[in-house]
Amino acid sequence: MVVLASAGGNTVPAIARLVQADEDTIRQVIHRFNEMGMASLDPQWAGGRPRQISPDEEQFIVETANTRPEKLERPFTRWSIRKLAEHLRVHSTRRVRIGRERLRQILRRHRITFQRTKTWKESTDPQRDTKLARIEYVSSHFPQRVFAFDEFGPLVIRPQAGTGWAPAGHPHRLPANYHKLHGVRQFHGCYSIGDDQLWGVVRRRKSAANTLAALKSIRAARPDGAPIYVILDNLSAHKGVKIRRWAVRNKVELCFTPTYASWANPIEAQFGPLRTFVIAGSNHPNHTVLTRRLQTYLRWRNANARHPDVLAAQRRERARIRSERQRRWGQPTTHAA
Repeated sequence: MVVLASAGGNTVPAIARLVQADEDTIRQVIHRFNEMGMASLDPQWAGGRPRQISPDEEQFIVETANTRPEKLERPFTRWSIRKLAEHLRVHSTRRVRIGRERLRQILRRHRITFQRTKTWKESTDPQRDTKLARIEYVSSHFPQRVFAFDEFGPLVIRPQAGTGWAPAGHPHRLPANYHKLHGVRQFHGCYSIGDDQLWGVVRRRKSAANTLAALKSIRAARPDGAPIYVILDNLSAHKGVKIRRWAVRNKVELCFTPTYASWANPIEAQFGPLRTFVIAGSNHPNHTVLTRRLQTYLRWRNANARHPDVLAAQRRERARIRSERQRRWGQPTTHAA
């Protein structure tokens, strides 16, 4: 625009007003064009400041942040931004000079955030791999004939903390009564993997008789006499002689999860919505009302098994359970940095 306006006979002040620029800048553009011609119109990119942190150094920073300080012989259990920057600058075998803000930006770009530490138990079951492989095999090959069983509880009658929508600064309040005056109950749940249906009853306690009654209800769901598979944990009430004999007679294979591996039972993810939508934020007057609320929710849940809220609650519960081991069985072990 400056060159064309100058070629048209306009003065420097007029061109400056036209392009909203300083008069000295207009004169520099015109003089440069007179000296170099069309080459003066090509942009001159300086390239910016030279990069001080190479991609290899950035990867080293990420690996160091993912490593516990104790393994690097530092006298603390977690990194802060200041401690990590100092370690990289002074104590690291590969020293990297980096500021705290730049370090924070690199960690954020690699999705490394400050998170609460979680715990998990390693299974000591000598048949761990065999049991997990069997559960995965029947779940993937015979989903219409696989069921999961477990108890959910204890259910107590007292105000339960929870969350919900309310005006800002005015949350819903529950009475501060934490006395367990009605005893406890156990919800015995059965889940059909193929049909994505959940049902169950509330009992006073866990027992072999109650487990056998639940297994009979599962067998009744497939009355054709073909084999079915039930996934359940290693509770003693699940492994009695009477239960095993009944299972053999009725073509029911009991697939037990390994010790300390309740995350392998698919029904665990189904208990998350129960906890979220029925227990949390509740103040049931007695177990009768609580049982009715549970059954009402189960009827709604089975009619809306693919509801986004149900699926989201299941994902949260599944993530919480499986975070104990950080991975699902059948997948390769991930090595820490």
